[in-house]
Amino acid sequence: MAFAITQTCCADATCVSVCPVNCIHPTPEERAFGSTEMLYIDPRSCIDCGACADACPVDAVRPVLSLTGPEEAYATINADYFEGTEPTTRTPGSPNLHDWGAPRFDRVLGADFPRLRVAIVGSGPAGMYAAEDLILHADAEVTVLDRLPVTDGLIRFGVAPDHPATKQVAENFHRLHQHPRVRLALGVEVGTDVTHEQLLEHHDAVIYAVGAPSDRRLGVPGEDLPGSLPATTVVGWYNGHPDVAADAVDLDTERVVVVGTGNVALDVARVLLSDPDTLAGTTIAPHALAALRTSKVHEVVLLARRGPEDAAWTRPELLALRHLPGVELVVDDHAEEVGATIDAAERGRKAATLQGVARRGIDWSLPPAPGRRIVVRFLATPVEVTGDEETRGIVVSDGARRTEIAAARVIRAIGHRGQRVADLPWDGATATVPHHEGRVDSLPGAYVAGWIKRGPSGGIGTNRRCATETVGTLFDDVITGRISTGAVRRRGLKRLLARAQR
Repeated sequence: MAFAITQTCCADATCVSVCPVNCIHPTPEERAFGSTEMLYIDPRSCIDCGACADACPVDAVRPVLSLTGPEEAYATINADYFEGTEPTTRTPGSPNLHDWGAPRFDRVLGADFPRLRVAIVGSGPAGMYAAEDLILHADAEVTVLDRLPVTDGLIRFGVAPDHPATKQVAENFHRLHQHPRVRLALGVEVGTDVTHEQLLEHHDAVIYAVGAPSDRRLGVPGEDLPGSLPATTVVGWYNGHPDVAADAVDLDTERVVVVGTGNVALDVARVLLSDPDTLAGTTIAPHALAALRTSKVHEVVLLARRGPEDAAWTRPELLALRHLPGVELVVDDHAEEVGATIDAAERGRKAATLQGVARRGIDWSLPPAPGRRIVVRFLATPVEVTGDEETRGIVVSDGARRTEIAAARVIRAIGHRGQRVADLPWDGATATVPHHEGRVDSLPGAYVAGWIKRGPSGGIGTNRRCATETVGTLFDDVITGRISTGAVRRRGLKRLLARAQR
């Protein structure tokens, strides 16, 4: 009985490190790591030991025989990844284990160095993976600062409330909060309440892991009309983000258009159409649950600029959408090439995930049909959000013609964008901080990790590898004397943070 990795995979590679037969791929050492939809277990090599299931922080690893209903597809998804490859070679004479080699401690900053003091700005995954790395591999004291009064960043405010397993990864970080060498300073905004220079008076280095909190814009007329809003607002609304008002999202409309086909777009569609009773036991904000109970929304349209093979969603998330109770998934059959691409797609391709999904021609000038449904329209480039004083609809082009889709709510879910960080250099084109392997060369003592370092790509687990690189660079700088340790002020930090907290 092999194991399989399922939808909630966070790709932090904890499972890879405990697998005794190297049957989980891609590993962090492989080029594909960070670019695949999830990690996969080779059923031909899996020895059913369950070590990966025990180690997984989000309960994504399950025995194949325990998979039921929609989850059964993950057995095939895992196996398909290894099609055409050779099974993992096991060590001769020891069928279950690799050869034991000499222990290695390459990344440990030894006792020859004074205690390292590091401030980390941001308590989301990137910041906490960096904190964990520092605590485990150095005699370090870590101060974690966050402008919000609560921790967890993207995990708390970016993961959909009906994905509780994914949110479980925060529990690992919460244990770190209690570590005697970790200090939390919440409600402190670096650049406003405290400066980079002030932090460096009390720390040897500062790691910025502030994410990418803004949204990308469509760049079309009308997108600032009332009723047109970014997905960051909607996601923050149903997750109870302190910056988003309880009345920020009005669901007094039958049809909502979501521009984008990434996992965030799918999250928004799923939450808007889910039975509120199924969300009642989750972390959804009470005001959002109350609004969903009286919502008039029963159709969500997902707009994709390109064709089915280029959709930004991951197959696991679309599979979940296909099996949403009481909700029909439909492909708008407005272009022959869309159906042809789906029909011709080979197993394992994104377009193949839509095989068997209903296709219909739709008159977008009419109100939605009865019942709850999600409609995907491919080859639809937004050119204008229409309306006078509020949103009336959105005009899309497929190159040959333009179509107006009547909708009082238009949500853009086309990606995040970083915000300029006070005191740090800035690359406006990429909306990131210029760096070299995490080091901000133009600002001594400054480092970056996560989305503000590499741009808004990759999920929660991708930040582990990113943080590891940054902390490794910091260690190198300590060893080579690029930054000195032990000369910072030991007193006054508590007072400084107390004044800064709001």
